[in-house]
Amino acid sequence: MSETTANLNVHKTNITALSESIQTLKKADTIDTAAIGETVKELLAAKQVYADANGGIGVDGKPYEPPMTKAEKKVKVKAEKAAKTKAEGGGGGGGGKEKAAPDSAKALKKAAKKAEAKAKKSSAAKGGSPTPVATIKTTTPTNKKHPSKAPNQKTNTKKRASPKAKLQPLQLAFSPNATLTDRPILALTIGCLTNTIDDVSISSDHSRTNRPVLGLPNGGELAGDFAIARYLARRPTVRLQLLGGDDAEMVALVDSWVDYATSLKQSAADDRLVAVAATLQTVLSENTYIVGDDLTLADIAIFSAMGFPTQSDDVQHTKHKIANANHVLRWMNMMRSHPSLREATQLAMGITNDFQAIFDTDAPPLEPLVSGMAPLEGATPGNVVTRFPPEPSGYLHVGHAKAILMNQYYAQHYKGRLIVRFDDTNPSKEKEEYQDSIMKDLDSLGVVPDTISFTSDYFHTIHEYALTMINVGLAYMDDTPQEEMQKERMELTNSKHRDQSVTQAQEYFALMTSGDEVGSKWCLRARINMQSKNGTMRDPVLYRQNNLPHHRTGNTYHAYPTYDLACPIVDSLEGVTHALRTTEYDDRNEQYKWIQIMLGLRRNRMHTFARLNFRHTLMSKRNLAWMVEEKLVDGWDDARFPTVRGVIRRGVNLEALRKFIYMQGTSRRIVNMEWGKFWAENKKEIDRYSKRFMAIDTVEHVELTVANGPEEGENAFLSTVLLPKDPSFGKRLLRIAKKVILEKVDVEGIVVGEEIVLMRWGVVKITKVDGGLDGDYLHEGNFKAAKRKVTWLAKVPETFNVTLTEFDNLIIKEKLDDGDDFKKFINPDTLASSTVIGDVGLKSLQKDEIIQLERRGYYRVDQPYMDAKRGLVLFMIPDGKAKAMLGLTGKLAHH
Repeated sequence: MSETTANLNVHKTNITALSESIQTLKKADTIDTAAIGETVKELLAAKQVYADANGGIGVDGKPYEPPMTKAEKKVKVKAEKAAKTKAEGGGGGGGGKEKAAPDSAKALKKAAKKAEAKAKKSSAAKGGSPTPVATIKTTTPTNKKHPSKAPNQKTNTKKRASPKAKLQPLQLAFSPNATLTDRPILALTIGCLTNTIDDVSISSDHSRTNRPVLGLPNGGELAGDFAIARYLARRPTVRLQLLGGDDAEMVALVDSWVDYATSLKQSAADDRLVAVAATLQTVLSENTYIVGDDLTLADIAIFSAMGFPTQSDDVQHTKHKIANANHVLRWMNMMRSHPSLREATQLAMGITNDFQAIFDTDAPPLEPLVSGMAPLEGATPGNVVTRFPPEPSGYLHVGHAKAILMNQYYAQHYKGRLIVRFDDTNPSKEKEEYQDSIMKDLDSLGVVPDTISFTSDYFHTIHEYALTMINVGLAYMDDTPQEEMQKERMELTNSKHRDQSVTQAQEYFALMTSGDEVGSKWCLRARINMQSKNGTMRDPVLYRQNNLPHHRTGNTYHAYPTYDLACPIVDSLEGVTHALRTTEYDDRNEQYKWIQIMLGLRRNRMHTFARLNFRHTLMSKRNLAWMVEEKLVDGWDDARFPTVRGVIRRGVNLEALRKFIYMQGTSRRIVNMEWGKFWAENKKEIDRYSKRFMAIDTVEHVELTVANGPEEGENAFLSTVLLPKDPSFGKRLLRIAKKVILEKVDVEGIVVGEEIVLMRWGVVKITKVDGGLDGDYLHEGNFKAAKRKVTWLAKVPETFNVTLTEFDNLIIKEKLDDGDDFKKFINPDTLASSTVIGDVGLKSLQKDEIIQLERRGYYRVDQPYMDAKRGLVLFMIPDGKAKAMLGLTGKLAHH
């Protein structure tokens, strides 16, 4: 492709992007008319630039004429009315009126053509897309007197018109009576895969035979699903490797399999299945796809020859027939779930709302969405693939938890698939340690992905796409220093290398990817639009050299793609239908779409949501890593950290976390959440199963002698429920004795004669307060009348010391502003420990159990009781309140 053609492609892409931006602005909750007007101006200017560079021809292939102003339209309307009046008056043969002059008629004709062209352009612009969306249409007559003819068509009684109307270019027609296997699903799948389906007008025509027919630009017609599919696969400017790419051997292999699939069509259905199983079992035993490492026309053609087993009955029949061909069944399930194939089947069947009529007809209806979670646009049951792409350069935090849990929710709700893909494109940051930690964190969150993949699995494919971009003029190599490049982008200034030749770009790309030191200063940049208001469209960097060994591929590669290049490519190749991205990627979404469009990739929908931010909290992996290195915390699982393992160690309940995240849902509103609100939700969940125990401060306590209590040395117990709100949790024995200890703060101001409640035991009437407390146990005491309800413990040798640990925020400032040095806002007092005397029942607790120390609060067992040296350690769980329960304050605030 020449550089002129490449530049035209860039201009055309800019026009497409501007059109989509206009539609996005129109669909916004609040319509910004000023922004729409400015973007429309940019669009018109871009169309004029394209026409000027293309010899006056517009993007639609016709001579470009700028739209008329309102004043010009008024003049035109007046001229048309005047011409029409003269023409009508002149045709009467009298009345003194003259016929329209020849030059007036000519002007009228020219104006009419101009108006028609303008109307077409206006219609296309209003649609928001350069091409119309494909819809199922049935050809219907429009002439009421003569239904077989179009309006204004002269009646001819001698010769009847053929029922087969000539097809328009790229009009795909087929019989509505055709069976599923005789509909053009193969061709439509290619259209969906190559993102060209919107170019095709689909018509259901009773006059057609079972063979689908496609109208060609030269006026001819192409018949047969396979032939049409091959044609469409060759149409995209930059096509996928559907036909085998540039490798002659791969092309030959794909062709041979397509020919084989064609021959299978002549066989009976069951014979085809047996033949496919026998032929493919060995081939697929070592390969994911039939030819090469990517989906090709061979896979789609063979699946077509199998009869497109998509309905439940068909699938079961197929599995029964080829039960022993496990590799073929695996491949068949993969093909069946491919989004493009499912979309193509939907188009071929003419179904727009009831997708389950084709797929999984026995599947139950979808449950209502939970509160806060909005429907995914265009999502249909069984046809949703989401992905979570973490970079293995650190530990997951609660912001990541929101992303992964939302992706998991949508995949499960729509009966789809969840992909966890490690975005391992930067050897400088990534470690296998982080990869393993992420997998453990996912397990802790209860997330089981349907597929685990790595961007590194696609390095070769992405490398080939990068070469393709160079070859067609969509990318160039640049050695501009980073600071200077940033300055040029801010000043909308082109790089000195922007107009380099394809040959030069190829040479520098080879030098960069070889690992040679000379190539280290070069990077690959997309040639998009340095004048764009969107900074991410100003020729972003796509590839850089990095000679550090990769933790998975070793020294195989010496240059790696950026996330901006890799993500849209791999999302498309892996069948992702809905990419959920935080609002910080809003500007990059335009760039993401540009890459998929220019590479002819299957496009997917994007849904944006606000990231999860908390007050007094750092989320940056870099800043958190600094705290770990400076030993300000114990590690990545420190309970003060917002990491997944940190908040779980603090006592987060996973169900509470899910509910909290779902409540935030897909809202785009960015707010700094208060931890208190989350902990309040967390308390609702843990309160339902937290067993109750008691503990008394080791220092601040007083002794009470119960005169009629059990005698010294007598082992006395009473039975009490573990969870008063739910007796089904069971009971435990609670030791009672003549001497008990109470919290000092609970008995301040107590007087003789006052009755108090010893929780879980009964009522005691105080008989002495000087030099210690004495009292009598009242067997018939009135629990409701007593004002004080206090915790206590029997003063017996079996009690033991328990360590309680409390935490505070790591950052004292509520929200760090841009430019703030977080190191200046580090809280110096974030951890405190105290010792209490614990109920002997606490010795039986296991690690991670969550309990309530009555009137103190909720705690998680960080270290269970082992022996006197390795005692019980409990971490306090905030409950959303500023103070602990009933005045038993800890050393730190409950954050």
